[in-house]
Amino acid sequence: MSNITPSKSHLTRGYTIALISAGFLSTTAIIIRYLTQTYQLPALILACWRDTFVFLTLLPILALGRWAPLRVSRAHLGFLVLFGLVLALFNSLWTLSVSLNGAAVSTVLAYCSAGFTALLGWWFLKERLDWGKILAVALTLAGCVLVSNALDPAAWRLNLLGIMTGIFSGLWYAVYTLMGRSASQRGLNPWTALVYTFGFAAVFLLAFNVFSGGHIPGTATRMADFLWLGKEWIGWGALFLLAAGPTLAGFGLYNVSLTYLPSSVANLVVTIEPAFTAVIAYLLLGERLSWIQIAGSLLILGGVVFLRVYEGWVARGVKTVVEPPVQA
Repeated sequence: MSNITPSKSHLTRGYTIALISAGFLSTTAIIIRYLTQTYQLPALILACWRDTFVFLTLLPILALGRWAPLRVSRAHLGFLVLFGLVLALFNSLWTLSVSLNGAAVSTVLAYCSAGFTALLGWWFLKERLDWGKILAVALTLAGCVLVSNALDPAAWRLNLLGIMTGIFSGLWYAVYTLMGRSASQRGLNPWTALVYTFGFAAVFLLAFNVFSGGHIPGTATRMADFLWLGKEWIGWGALFLLAAGPTLAGFGLYNVSLTYLPSSVANLVVTIEPAFTAVIAYLLLGERLSWIQIAGSLLILGGVVFLRVYEGWVARGVKTVVEPPVQA
């Protein structure tokens, strides 16, 4: 756990990877919307299959390749089980929040993770928290509110359970980010951590579905519900595409970005995801961007750009102090 400012080259690489990650993750909402609206697939059953397919896709790739080890030490295994539980809880709370609050409000509440991550990263990982990062948090959260149309009063007609579920989804997203940063500090390969994390998360989500007895919204009420899609091969294909494509690439690259960036910075960068999603929805689904949504997108982009410039300025300042000019 270090408070050392990343070098300029690490910042550039980390920002690039995090932005690509956000691009992949932004497509997940489109596919999830298709599955839930077309097939009425319960949310936590979808989440269970999604994590299972990610694990089954990545496992043979790592087993046949040599670029990421599959074997981990016993000391790391307990950490990875906990990491998988955190991912399962985040996935569960996120999907429940969507079902209770609707897409607009749940998105805003989930991206309060930017603030949670900045505070928790400062508290637990001793990451720097200064005026520049606080301003970037404020800009990106304001942009998320506008892009998600959360200014519409009708979107906030919620019950207490819905509000608390949404807030906790943001909190667990922040915890997931911090654990990803901790995994990199422990020397774990990001792809190795990913395969174990999604494998354990799939087991936990299976348990959530089996032992909830249908009392949690979106879970299976009987074992046959796991085959909800039946012979709908297009639905199964979309579900596999969701897992093997944007989920695997998005979370994988996000874990890689955490090896270059502090957790709070990486989480702030991916808050550009709602803006990407809005553009994709416009291009693929014909959903129109309002002027408020465009303004929100610019706020998010402005927050990310400002943070990049500010962190680069800090990195140059640290380099000047640490590495004074060599005297002749």
